Amino acid sequence: MPRPSKGPRLGGGPAHERLLLSNLAIALITHKAITTTETKAKRLQPLADRLVTFGKRGDLHARRRALSIIPDKQAVYELFDQIAPLVNERAGGYTRITKTGYRKGDNAPMAVIELVLEPVVSKRKPVTPKAAAAASAATPAATAAPSDEPVVTDAEASVDEAAGGSDEPTEVESTDAVETSEPTPAEDETPAATEVEADAEKAAEPDSK
Repeated sequence: MPRPSKGPRLGGGPAHERLLLSNLAIALITHKAITTTETKAKRLQPLADRLVTFGKRGDLHARRRALSIIPDKQAVYELFDQIAPLVNERAGGYTRITKTGYRKGDNAPMAVIELVLEPVVSKRKPVTPKAAAAASAATPAATAAPSDEPVVTDAEASVDEAAGGSDEPTEVESTDAVETSEPTPAEDETPAATEVEADAEKAAEPDSK
């Protein structure tokens, strides 16, 4: 006889084990929570999660696969039409096992396996009004809407003050464009050299008198 891949064998053989897990799955879907031994609950958990995955898929092929595992039309209807919409936002972990102690008599460990149908709660922290106000105050000034008032530079303000605050526009000439009329050093030296040469020629001429 082949050995099961996960956990101990339930029942007398593989067929008996499949039938036992099928009946447990039908009871879990119908009642949403059942009390059984810890071993049976651990073997039922992956099968129940697989059936809920079929229910979330919701197509005809998924329904036929679910019917092949649990041959109960009422249980399949509850799985696809009632349970699947409640866990549509949940990514996994559709069942929960809670240990309840030991059974009186044979001292077998007992557990409750149930479907997790609570709405999914986001782990993100809610934004408080103070945090929102701090975030809005921290935004850069460049994102603000531009004002319609003209921007006055420092040069224009100094010109207005020199003009005495008159309303008439004042033209400002650039100092870079002003040309100086002072002669260059070469031009200053040229007339002086010419006068020295003329005096030398007069001195060299013989006195005609």
